[in-house]
Amino acid sequence: MFRHLFTLIWNKKKQNFLLITEMLISFLVVFAVFTLVVFNYRNYRKPMGLEYENVWVVNYNNTLKTTNADSVMLFYEGLKQIIKSMPQVREVSYTSANIPFTQNSMMNGLDYKGKHINPNYCQSDEEYKNVLQIKMKEGRWFGKEDMNVSKRPIVINSTMKEQLFGKESATGKLIGDSKDLKIIGVIDDVKMKGDYTDAGAWLYVKIDTSSMPGIGRILVSVVPGTDAAFESRLYKTIANTMKDSNIEIEHLTNKLKDINYFALVPMIILSIVAGFLIINVALGLFGVLWYNINKRRSEIGLRRAIGATSGSVSAQLVSEALILATLSLIAGSFFAIQFPLLNVFDLPAGVYLTALALSVVFIYILVLICSLYPGRQAAAIYPAVALHED
Repeated sequence: MFRHLFTLIWNKKKQNFLLITEMLISFLVVFAVFTLVVFNYRNYRKPMGLEYENVWVVNYNNTLKTTNADSVMLFYEGLKQIIKSMPQVREVSYTSANIPFTQNSMMNGLDYKGKHINPNYCQSDEEYKNVLQIKMKEGRWFGKEDMNVSKRPIVINSTMKEQLFGKESATGKLIGDSKDLKIIGVIDDVKMKGDYTDAGAWLYVKIDTSSMPGIGRILVSVVPGTDAAFESRLYKTIANTMKDSNIEIEHLTNKLKDINYFALVPMIILSIVAGFLIINVALGLFGVLWYNINKRRSEIGLRRAIGATSGSVSAQLVSEALILATLSLIAGSFFAIQFPLLNVFDLPAGVYLTALALSVVFIYILVLICSLYPGRQAAAIYPAVALHED
């Protein structure tokens, strides 16, 4: 049976080659779409790692005339206390520009025993963990005891810990070119770039007096239900304290929506392209099968006349389409399997393998749907009518 089907396919190899090529291209595009879908879905299922719904971001620029680091530190510490004294405020923290749900990044390479990574650096103070309600996995967060120490204390996230130390404890380890960075704690992974993005490696350093003039963000945790009236009060309070500074207040909930839309754009574009290709393949496959039925009416009529059932005639046409799909999927799978083998785009192998399986099933279902109706039409041909027409 299969030998006969392969013979029929080979006899029309030029026509079938174009159809196989169409299905191959469609498979590769669908594979790319499913890869993005699986990657985004896996990231979406992971916990966010922080509380953001009642956290506001105050953007400002340093307009102080003094260049004395201690004076600058005292000024901003006083501003923090003013904000924190307001009844609607829970916690206040200074941090660098790479706050949650922004595209801002501060990256620098690090080496440890032959391992090289590029973590995202974040400067923060003692209240940063409390504002975002980040959970410690190992060790502790920054405290007053970390002032005037010989080794600069840092906190890393779980991803960075696994990349550098695997299952070992990271607390107390010294890293950096000069071994001047001391890990004092490890936090759970935080999805700083939104719901659909992997956490990545993050390293947190404590803000010191020399870096304070360059800090331009304040995270403010407010009580639930805080309205726009308080936001206006907060703005006026900060503006009156920081003369001539450009101040803007944002909500992390809005920033999360924006960055999620940005992450979904590539998947939406690929889905549109894949949709057009799938429609073309479906129409092409449907048209080819319909054309084959009209060209092979006499063959089908002869088969029916010598005893072939309508089910066997329909199954033959459907089987031919599935064999063509199998040939295209074999070629497509060869290219797709290279992605996890070569670690392309640095994605987990499970993402590629899941996308590959979903793409294969999708193409088979598409071909099956497109071939069922022409197969039923072929099965409905009466032997006498077909042979009479011939």
